[in-house]
Amino acid sequence: MKLLVRLALLGYFGMVLLAVAALGYYQARYRQPPTQPIAFPHDIHAGRLGLDCTFCHVFVDRSPQAGVPTVEKCMSCHQSIALENPEVQKLHRHQERGEPILWNRVHVLPNHVYFTHKRHIRAGIDCSVCHGGVSQMTLMRQVRSLEMGWCVTCHRAKGVSIDCATCHR
Repeated sequence: MKLLVRLALLGYFGMVLLAVAALGYYQARYRQPPTQPIAFPHDIHAGRLGLDCTFCHVFVDRSPQAGVPTVEKCMSCHQSIALENPEVQKLHRHQERGEPILWNRVHVLPNHVYFTHKRHIRAGIDCSVCHGGVSQMTLMRQVRSLEMGWCVTCHRAKGVSIDCATCHR
């Protein structure tokens, strides 16, 4: 009997340890910005220069995905601006080689979740509601959990559907 109690306690503490580790991994994942091929300073572009999110994220109001800027979009300014900057020089090398910039996703939702930027933008939801103060971020990072409860709270507050099929397909 003592052996069964010990095994049960060991199993219980193992599960607690696993849950704590999983929570720590999840929190670290959305708090730590991923490494990008080019360090894009949002605080300069969206902050100091005041560029609107839609300048670079051109599909945000007409597609599920916001889209990421192409080399050509970046080069529309950086053909002649900040040429001495090492990150801009990386951009020029991408252009010279004809290679796209392979940006790493910052906000990752589970595959079973359907989310569309278009619907939220058209409803007048400001980007900062989900993405935080991007204009103050040197490196883009996830600042909201984007867990179901967080989204449902917003949906309830705005009086929009909380039916499962709205987000789960």
